[in-house]
Amino acid sequence: MAKKNSEDPGESPVPDGAGDQPADEGSEAPAQTPDASDLDGEDALTVEDILGAAQNADAAAEDAVLADLESQLLNDLKRLQAEYANYRRRTEEQREIELERARGTVAKGLLPVLDDLDRAEKHGDLEEGTPFSAIADKLRGVAERMGLSTYGAAGEIFDPQQHEAIYQAPTPGVSEPTILEVVETGYRLGSVELRPAKVVVAVPAE
Repeated sequence: MAKKNSEDPGESPVPDGAGDQPADEGSEAPAQTPDASDLDGEDALTVEDILGAAQNADAAAEDAVLADLESQLLNDLKRLQAEYANYRRRTEEQREIELERARGTVAKGLLPVLDDLDRAEKHGDLEEGTPFSAIADKLRGVAERMGLSTYGAAGEIFDPQQHEAIYQAPTPGVSEPTILEVVETGYRLGSVELRPAKVVVAVPAE
């Protein structure tokens, strides 16, 4: 009976040390991509975290844009308010100027009539109680309500800024130029001079 060989002729013999042969030093093992499950819980980012961060960034950007827009609108509103206030002030000033001009035109038209009344009164033609006197009083009342006022009276100190001297009379005892007689009454409308007073001035005698 033949003795059975312990080695299977169908298997190739493995050299000694073949299983323990080290890998080449120059070769590197392929990089392993870490799985999300291998990361710590603090470092792992989920899709919800990423979307939340993006939404927060968008919200912050929108807030900044809205703040800039609100600031610009407030500045524009303040500028418009200032321009409107200046417009109203200029309009009111121009309106007052036009009103003063219109009143001045009407008042100047009354001056010759008022002069006639003054001359009639000096000649004694405006007797109290007569119709002519009543008309004169009404006309003078209208002029007064318009803001028309007279200036220049005998005894006042002569002021070349307000009075027009048509004659200078040397007078003893006078120390400074003084109005001796008013030839034509001066008129003002408010603070505006319509006509200077024409006067005879008493000056110191040499």
